[in-house]
Amino acid sequence: MYILALETSTRMCSVALFDGEQLLVFHDNLDTGYTHAEKLHVLIAKTIDEAGIKSSDLQAIAVGKGPGSYTGLRIGVSAAKGMAYALDIPLLAVDSLQIMASAIPSVQAKGHLLLPMTDARRMEVYTAIYDEDLTRISEIQAEIIDEQSFTEINGRLLIFGDGAEKCVPVLNHLDFNFIPNIWPSARFMGKLSFELYKSNTFEDIAYFEPYYLKEFIAGKSKST
Repeated sequence: MYILALETSTRMCSVALFDGEQLLVFHDNLDTGYTHAEKLHVLIAKTIDEAGIKSSDLQAIAVGKGPGSYTGLRIGVSAAKGMAYALDIPLLAVDSLQIMASAIPSVQAKGHLLLPMTDARRMEVYTAIYDEDLTRISEIQAEIIDEQSFTEINGRLLIFGDGAEKCVPVLNHLDFNFIPNIWPSARFMGKLSFELYKSNTFEDIAYFEPYYLKEFIAGKSKST
């Protein structure tokens, strides 16, 4: 069964196709700006074409639901909802921080707590804590990072994501390793999406909205 996955919550614009949990084709586009509106549908068409299938062969659409960039999430979710509606197939929504945590190999994650961080401007990040089995054990929150952040955590941490590097100098009070170049890519959505499908955890296409976490504030910044 074919599941098309879209992830656009950060500067990474990503599309992947799965047969159940098995990754068949993926395309990642990492840009300094948010060009998702230009790139996403091109990547969708390219992914489906390279797999040698038609859109009508898809049995579900999965999308990273955030938190993350307001603009990126809006583009990805709009595309996912449009395809799911047009094809009359289920819409699956996957936690974008958990997608990023899924990028950490199980051998590397063993014995650690996972702390993905998505950039939310200045010293703020969107984050949550996951155990080595990718189970979320804290609330997703917008956290302003300072010397008191995460002091309640007991254990060894892996921190990563586009919001993590700026936090490294401030978190010296923690026992952590920083892993660079980790993004929430659609290629890590296979198992998470298939589990949602098998459990019939479908979204209402008409009413589903991304998990923005904070209200959008219009301005001149190009970071969202």
